[in-house]
Amino acid sequence: MPSRPLRPRALALQALVVLALAALAYLAATNASEKLARQGITAGFGFLSRAAGFDISQRLIPYAAATSTYLDAFCVGLLNTLLVSSLAIVLATVIGFAVGITRLAPNWLARTLAATYVETLRNLPLLLQLLVWYVAVRVALPEARDPAAWGGAYLSQRGLVLPRPEFSGAAWLVPLAVAAGLLGAFARVRRGARRVEAGAEPGPVAGPALALVLGLPALAWIGLALAGHPVAIAWPAPGPYGPEGGLGVLPEFAALLLGLSTYTAAFIAEIVRAGLASVARGQGEAAAALGLGRAKALRLVTIPQAMRVIVPPLTSQYLNVTKNSSLAVLIGYPDLVHVFMGTVLNQTNQAVEVVAITMAVYLTLSLGLAAVMNAYNRRAAPVIR
Repeated sequence: MPSRPLRPRALALQALVVLALAALAYLAATNASEKLARQGITAGFGFLSRAAGFDISQRLIPYAAATSTYLDAFCVGLLNTLLVSSLAIVLATVIGFAVGITRLAPNWLARTLAATYVETLRNLPLLLQLLVWYVAVRVALPEARDPAAWGGAYLSQRGLVLPRPEFSGAAWLVPLAVAAGLLGAFARVRRGARRVEAGAEPGPVAGPALALVLGLPALAWIGLALAGHPVAIAWPAPGPYGPEGGLGVLPEFAALLLGLSTYTAAFIAEIVRAGLASVARGQGEAAAALGLGRAKALRLVTIPQAMRVIVPPLTSQYLNVTKNSSLAVLIGYPDLVHVFMGTVLNQTNQAVEVVAITMAVYLTLSLGLAAVMNAYNRRAAPVIR
């Protein structure tokens, strides 16, 4: 339908609204600049190049308190946020789909246990659950001076310490093999989906995909050892104040990851249950009539049709995971809010700039994630001919 031209009165009203918003923004900026000047604070983003002077307990990139800048601290906090958010999304999706499918299982005990999980976790505040994971579970672990040991790994109140592979020299072939295995598994799954769309049998998918993900890195690891370039392992060892060396997993990170995953999975489970229930019962009966088992009918018939109902609310839950990760500040995990809006803001007093950057980061993450999920939703939508 062609749009009607705007009348002069409507144009004038919209122009007045735009001018009023611009004037309000100008007054707010001028007022903030004057107040910062009276306090001796120079507005701008030049503070990002100054030395930070504080340490961060978890960092995925090189960072040193003596030489790193506030920009480096921002990058460390942002990467920590992305790490825990992405892992929580994957874990919550796996748990949520498993619990949601179990909610419709014919077994009474399985349905009851799944319903108990959903009703318990989604009706408790997330902050309370994070404190339970961090305080109650941590207190039950052994003390740092007497950690529990399994196969070279140590578990104590200071966290989990694992053996760490050193991917230096030719050992970079192992991460490359992991990436190649993931791409190969994705291509195998896509091939099976295309065969289903064409009306053919998908063939084995899970077995070959798992073999690619695990087999290629194992072959690379063994090949390097046989060629005389074995991958070095940094084994942790008991120290006077706890395990030393290896790869440490902070208890704050573990508590945040488990809390976010289990809490969000309860909502995803209800979304999956509703999506599966929206598929006409005749579809399952037709699949059974063709000789498909329950698992195969779910994978090939019911779930693909339910995805058009599941994906939109699932996108909202993914956005909630990203935003809820900011609660990490309450248990001391060094995410973006803890590092940037906490330590950096307190040290520099650049409140306007720090808050603006943090808001821009979360806005960009949410819009980017929503764009990806919307693109997937358009591809997953059934084609009506």
